[in-house]
Amino acid sequence: MVFRCQRDSYARAFSTTVLSCRPAELLTEGTGNNKNKEKLSGYHVVLEDTLLFPEGGGQPDDRGSIDNIPVLKVTRRGSEAEHFLLTPLAPGSQVQVKLDWERRFDHMQQHSGQHLITAVADDLFGFKTTSWELGRFRSTIELDSPMVLPEQIAAIEQSVNEKIRNRLPVTVRELNPDDPEVEKVRGRGLPDDHAGPIRVITIEGVDSNMCCGTHVRNLSDLQVIKILGTEKGKKNKTNLVFLAGNRVLKWMERSHGAERALTTLLKCGVEEHAEAVQKLQNSTKLLQKSNLNLLRDLAVLTAHSLRDSPDRGGVIVLHRKDGDSEFMNIIANEIGIEDTLLFLTVGDEKGAGLFLLAGPVEAVDMLGPRVAELLQGKGAGKKGRFQGKATKLSRRPEVQALLQDYLNSQSAEE
Repeated sequence: MVFRCQRDSYARAFSTTVLSCRPAELLTEGTGNNKNKEKLSGYHVVLEDTLLFPEGGGQPDDRGSIDNIPVLKVTRRGSEAEHFLLTPLAPGSQVQVKLDWERRFDHMQQHSGQHLITAVADDLFGFKTTSWELGRFRSTIELDSPMVLPEQIAAIEQSVNEKIRNRLPVTVRELNPDDPEVEKVRGRGLPDDHAGPIRVITIEGVDSNMCCGTHVRNLSDLQVIKILGTEKGKKNKTNLVFLAGNRVLKWMERSHGAERALTTLLKCGVEEHAEAVQKLQNSTKLLQKSNLNLLRDLAVLTAHSLRDSPDRGGVIVLHRKDGDSEFMNIIANEIGIEDTLLFLTVGDEKGAGLFLLAGPVEAVDMLGPRVAELLQGKGAGKKGRFQGKATKLSRRPEVQALLQDYLNSQSAEE
C-alpha cells in the first residue's frame, strides 16, 4: 500500500477512520545518560490511511498525533502502518491525524539529499552506495570504495549544490511490479512483505530510484548540502558524512558560537585560533613534564623522611591529594623496608582515589583484598604490593586500625 504520507509528503493534517486497535508493547530507547530501555504498555492502532511515515528505506518513522494523542512509534507490517499510542481508539471512529512537520521536513531533506549525493558520486567517480543511515544529527552514506580523496569530496559537494541552485524538480511515480520500467530503475531490492505499487523517485536529469521514503518536490527545498568528510567503513568501504538543509544552518550556528567563545578565551581572531591552541598545548606539555619531575623528587624526599622518622612504628601511613600510582610506587621503592606495612593513598580525602599497600608478601597477600573491601574499591597485587582504585578514602582510619591489629596479633604470637 502507498500511504497518504507517500502520495503527498507536504500534507500536515487530515481525517481518516480507525480500522483496528489492539494491545501492544513498545521498548523505548534510552536517552542521554540513561541508557536503560523502558517497556511501555499501549495499543497498536491501524488507520484506513495515514500521514505518518512508518520507518523504512533508511528513514526513521514520523511523529505526530491522532486526536491529540501522541504517536510514539509508527511501523509497517505488510500493507498496514501500526501507530503505537498509550490510549486506545475505537474502531470505526473518525480521527484527526496531525504531523510533526519539523521532524518530517528534516527527514525529507536528508533523504532527498542522500539520493542526490548517491547519484552524483556514482556519475562522477563510479562510487556505488551500498547503504545509508539517517542519524539524529548527521547522516552517512556507505560507498563501495576503500578511499575517497578530498578533491573528490569537493567535486561531489560542488556538483550537488549546483543542482540545488538549478531548482531541479523531484517527482514520484507509482509502477506496477510487473511493469518493464521497473527493471530500468536503480534500487537494492524490495522487502519480502512488499505489497502494492512500486514507488520511483526521479530527480530530473540526474537519477531514478526505487524508494518508499518521503522526499522534497524540488531540490531547492534542500537549500544546501555540506559534506563533513569521510570515515573508515567496513572492509573496502568508506562512509561519507553529510548534512542537508536546516541541519547545515544549525551546524553553522553551533560552529559560530564555538568560534565566538574561543575568540573570547584565546583573545585572538578566528584565523589565529589554531596557532593559539598549538602554543597552549606546547606550554601544557612543558608544564606537565616539569610537574612530573617535581612530583618524582617530592616522592623521593617524602620516602626518605618517612623511612628515617624515629617514631614511624610498624605501620607507615600517608595520604596526599595530588599524586598518582607512580608517586606511590616511588615512595615504596625508596623506603624498601620489608618488615614494615606501608599504606599510601592519593586523591579526594573523603571520595575516590588510588591506594597502595606494601610490605611482607604474606601480610600483603592476606590484607590487600580486605583493604580494597574497606575502601569500597578494587585492586590486585604481587610480590608484596597490592594497589588499586578506591571510592571511599574516608575509611582510611579503618584500614590503619586493621593494619595495626594485624601487627599486634603477630607480636602476641611471637
